[in-house]
Amino acid sequence: MMRKPPQEDQLDRFVGRRMDMHTIIADWKANAERQLERNFAFLRSLKMKNERAVDRAARRLHDEAFSIIDCTRCANCCKTVSPLFINEDVHRIAQHLKMSEADFQATYLRADEDGELCLKSLPCSFLAEDGRCTIYEVRPKDCAEYPHTQKNEFATRTRGHAQNTLTCPAVYWIVERLRAGQRH
Repeated sequence: MMRKPPQEDQLDRFVGRRMDMHTIIADWKANAERQLERNFAFLRSLKMKNERAVDRAARRLHDEAFSIIDCTRCANCCKTVSPLFINEDVHRIAQHLKMSEADFQATYLRADEDGELCLKSLPCSFLAEDGRCTIYEVRPKDCAEYPHTQKNEFATRTRGHAQNTLTCPAVYWIVERLRAGQRH
């Protein structure tokens, strides 16, 4: 009997088996960085596939991933990545916090190298000790849409999805499942 290469053995864990959140997070911690280049190459290859089929598969896996993973329990994105804040976010959050927009910006935000508003520091100032977002109901649009795997035109965000495999265990799981599905 011919033995499969170790990478294929690892991928078989993702195919045909529903996993729990702790197993997915453990696998992500152990493998995401090592698989970054391979996943980036795979994501780039999706640009040559049927866009609607890719979007359908990604959306289905997004829904499945977030039925397993409670991102409010992981919160790695809140600890390691700043969302971008648009004017509507600043207005809504400042109002919620009963602050002026200027005070909100001065207290929590800075302009990044592209001039866009982001957090002054990480982890996010609104992340509570229990890992929950204290402004969840008015959180920035960027947070609400993260990790962007449910959006149309999945294959156009190759670089973002590849980078997000390092930040979000759900994205890593989605990409690994997509890639495993392409083999069959």
